[in-house]
Amino acid sequence: MDREQYIKVMDFIRSKRYGTSIIYITGKVMTYLTAVVYLLTIVSLVYKEDMRFIRVIAVPAAGFVVLSVFREKYNAIRPYEKYNFKPLFPKDTHGKSFPSRHVFSIFICAGAVSFIYPLPGTVIYIMGVFLAVIRVIAGVHFPKDVIAGALAGILCSIAGFSDL
Repeated sequence: MDREQYIKVMDFIRSKRYGTSIIYITGKVMTYLTAVVYLLTIVSLVYKEDMRFIRVIAVPAAGFVVLSVFREKYNAIRPYEKYNFKPLFPKDTHGKSFPSRHVFSIFICAGAVSFIYPLPGTVIYIMGVFLAVIRVIAGVHFPKDVIAGALAGILCSIAGFSDL
């Protein structure tokens, strides 16, 4: 997206009553709901004395660390920095835009949950798509950032949870 596209989308959202709040709260709810389902998955495995809990913790943790180190080194500029506009969300982070860690996290959690409970995992994958869109229309990520985050989360899930 270019500057004009970001501004057009954000102006449209801001023009709607509660538009910015709805987008912000929806993103937060999806993020927290994912965390709760992921943690409940871990708790259920521990309660059942199912040793897969180790994998459900280790794969996302390792992926998160690797992704965080990469994006720190790569240090891609964010849309609101490049195009000098105010994003929909209060955000003042400089750089570290590629890949999106929010989107990576929701997709890797979806993979971890799907490994144990396919239906809730699928719901989280769907929420991940919506979260990716929200991160772009809010002006905090470029489309390539969220696509890379989603693909990294999916690939880490395949590598970590497939018994090939």
